[in-house]
Amino acid sequence: MKIMMRESFGERTRAFAIGFAAMSVAYFSATVSAQDVKAPRFELKDLNGRSVRLSNYQGKVVLVNFWATWCPPCRAEMPDLVRLQREHAKHGLQIIGITYPPEKKERVRRFARSLKVNYPIVLGTREIKARFSSEETLPLTVVINRDGTVSSIISGILLREEFEEKIKPLLMKNAEGEIRDAKSDH
Repeated sequence: MKIMMRESFGERTRAFAIGFAAMSVAYFSATVSAQDVKAPRFELKDLNGRSVRLSNYQGKVVLVNFWATWCPPCRAEMPDLVRLQREHAKHGLQIIGITYPPEKKERVRRFARSLKVNYPIVLGTREIKARFSSEETLPLTVVINRDGTVSSIISGILLREEFEEKIKPLLMKNAEGEIRDAKSDH
């Protein structure tokens, strides 16, 4: 499992970034073909034993976030996800956290409570993650638009710039794809 940390680009990381960008061209061209397809269906149990289905969130912009308690970048990202859910739920954002095994339910429950997670956390499997992406990176966020299609996959910590570029425009559209009237939100 590859854990992705992002740092500011210093001199040492510039050379790595250039090499990584070159390698990514092949990967992302393959990923693009996987985007704009219907998101895989799933039904998983949350920490209280209730079923959570992706189909329950049709008409919302859904971020399916694969994470683990043993993943430092995942733990670092979660307070931002809590904030995004709080700030953008009224615009139709729904985050679903899916744990990546191995995870113990009680450990996940304690961790989620300590961060006051305000979105569903479900216990995942390797097979569920493989339905969305063959990439081994954590955290991994799958962006699903209001009509249920995958619009992008974000490897590593979700950065503010990525939210602004890839997710916020989806929140500005209604279920029919028309731009929402922002004045009606106030």
